[in-house]
Amino acid sequence: MTSEEILARLLYRDALMLVIDKPPGIAVHQGPKGGDNLEAHFGALRFGLPRTPALAHRLDKDTSGCLVLGRHRKALETLGLLFKQGKISKTYWAVVEGAPPDEGLIDLPLGRLDSKRGWWMKVDPLGAASQTRWRVVGRGVDAEEKPLAFLALEPLTGRTHQLRVHCAAMGWPILGDPIYGAGFVEGGPNLQLHARKIVVPLYKNKSAIEVEAEPPEHMRPWLALCAPASVAAP
Repeated sequence: MTSEEILARLLYRDALMLVIDKPPGIAVHQGPKGGDNLEAHFGALRFGLPRTPALAHRLDKDTSGCLVLGRHRKALETLGLLFKQGKISKTYWAVVEGAPPDEGLIDLPLGRLDSKRGWWMKVDPLGAASQTRWRVVGRGVDAEEKPLAFLALEPLTGRTHQLRVHCAAMGWPILGDPIYGAGFVEGGPNLQLHARKIVVPLYKNKSAIEVEAEPPEHMRPWLALCAPASVAAP
């Protein structure tokens, strides 16, 4: 990714915070195996400040959309507290396999799958409390007439892989999920999960900051299958 490419993905900027549209297929930070990562390109987002902005939260490698950065240490502390207190609202778009009910709340605790699987997670009665609201935006079928649904997902907690594990546990895994679903097959879809909207109450006596990211190219045909009349924000 070039400096021009990451600058083109800037969705919001003020004195404390940046929001960028993370592309799918790139990790937000360097893993144990190395390789390219989004964080390595944050120097292009300094805009005159002495420090490079830093991640205020994370998105999975294959997830796209709104990613929040703090521009300096105090900003990161403020954003970190807002995330920890659950005051930052996030809405994700996903295409899932199956036919979920129109709306509801998933309340399933999550824990680490095992010590050898890194960040892979599972439903665990002894795990951390985890809640996700969902709402069906549209429905459709794939080429084999299998049902699909376009969901708006709102995580009320911020566990690793929460949306992916919750959807799979309910019997409607996210399409293209290589870990918790059927995975990627030749000619098939990549992970259909996008951080569509984030709402950050960053400043006292001011309205919360609302930022949206358009879905990536690889998701648009699948969203259209479920909502052919409109792929607008719900």
